[in-house]
Amino acid sequence: MNNFNRSKFVEFGLRFYILLSFGFVFAPIAASFVFSFNSDRFPSIPLGSFSTEWYQAVATDPLVWDGLRNTLFVGFIVSVVSTILGFGAAYTDFRYRFFGKSVYMALALLPPTIPVVIMGLAMLAYLSRINLSGQSISVIISHIVICSPFAMAITRLRLSQMDPDLEAAAWNLGASEWAAMRYVIVPFALPAIFGALFITMAVSFDEFAISWFVSGLNETLPVKVLGFLQGQVSPRINAIGTFVFVTSMTLVIIAQILLTRQMRDTNIVAKD
Repeated sequence: MNNFNRSKFVEFGLRFYILLSFGFVFAPIAASFVFSFNSDRFPSIPLGSFSTEWYQAVATDPLVWDGLRNTLFVGFIVSVVSTILGFGAAYTDFRYRFFGKSVYMALALLPPTIPVVIMGLAMLAYLSRINLSGQSISVIISHIVICSPFAMAITRLRLSQMDPDLEAAAWNLGASEWAAMRYVIVPFALPAIFGALFITMAVSFDEFAISWFVSGLNETLPVKVLGFLQGQVSPRINAIGTFVFVTSMTLVIIAQILLTRQMRDTNIVAKD
C-alpha cells in the first residue's frame, strides 16, 4: 500500500470514527425525541401512533411552567453577570502584567474542572453558612461561579487576536481609558461577548447537579425532571428533554455562528 492509499485509508477511518462517536452520543437523544411523539406510555418497539399528548401534558402542567420560569430567570441573570465578570477577567489578562498572573488565570478557569457533586456540596455548605441556601439567589451565585470561566475563555480568545497598540493609539489621540474601552475594546470583542452570553445561558439552562443541591423549593427545569422520575417513569420526560436539548443547542449554535463570523472577519482584516 503506497503512502497515498494509506493516507486515504487513515482519513476514511478517522471520519468513520467521528461519525460513530456522534452516533453513540446522539442516539439516546434521538430515541428520546422519537418516543416523545409516541402514544404509548412506555418506550417500546414497535411504536404506537403519532401523538403530541405528552407535549400537551407538559404545557398544561403548572410545575413545569414554574421550573421553566425559574430556569429562564436564573439563566438570564447568570449569562449577563457571568459575561461581565468574564470580560473583566479576560481584559485583565490582556491589558496587565503582574506577579502571580499564571496563578490568577489558573484559579479563574478552575471551577468547571471541579466535579459538580463536590462543587454542589461546597456551594451548599457555604451558602447555608451565610443563610442563602434554598433561594433563587443561591442558584444564581452557584451558576455564576461555573459559567464565568466559559465567558472568560471565549472573550480572552477574541482579545488575543487584537493588536495591543490599538488601545495605546486611542490614548495617544486623546481618549481616556474608559473611552478607549467603549470605542475600541468593546466593539472589537462584541461578537465574543454575545457568544459568551449564549454559551453561559446554555450552561446554566442545562446545569442540574449543583442546582439540585442549592435550589431548595426554587427548582429549575432540570431538577423538576428528577421529580418526575421519582416513583414512576413519566413519558413527559421525553418531551421536556427534547425541549431542553433543542433550546440548549439553539443557544450553542448561535454562539458558534457569532464566533465563526468573528474569526472570518479577523482573517479578512489580517489579509487586507
